[in-house]
Amino acid sequence: MPATPAELFAFLDRLGIAHTTVSHPPLFTVEESRVLRGQIAGAHTKNLFLRAKNGTLFLVVALEDARIDLKRLHQRLGAARFSFGSADLLRTVLGVEAGAVTPFAVINDRHGAVSVVLDAAMMRYAVLNYHPLDNTRTTTIHRDDLVRFLEASGHPPLVIAVSNGAGTAP
Repeated sequence: MPATPAELFAFLDRLGIAHTTVSHPPLFTVEESRVLRGQIAGAHTKNLFLRAKNGTLFLVVALEDARIDLKRLHQRLGAARFSFGSADLLRTVLGVEAGAVTPFAVINDRHGAVSVVLDAAMMRYAVLNYHPLDNTRTTTIHRDDLVRFLEASGHPPLVIAVSNGAGTAP
């Protein structure tokens, strides 16, 4: 069984990671989530679940407006060409549905199948926002605590420039 949001929060608490969560109607796209701007402080993000042609899996996390060239990114990562992972693969490996993809989902990847890539432009922001395994809430966390969570989950992230670098950290 995939972890629940309550289990995720308990894990964050055990790590001593501060987090706040706001409930809202289900949000499936970045466009739909724009209604929360001004209500939730910090950088808002998008998450791409990618499968390389050779089967290697990646979770790329970037600012919501980031432009990511998948053709260039696969070369930078030394991976085969990328396509988006299917909804079934997403559910099987990360335990979440499309529209709820989040770096927190690596808590469900107990075999370390997914490599996490964090965009350097996003990591300039101190405060970051992600769904906590479902898309009816948004959880705010400090960027350093995100890295701590990922490392504690067995997914040390690679932080590189994957986008056009748009966005200026406050």
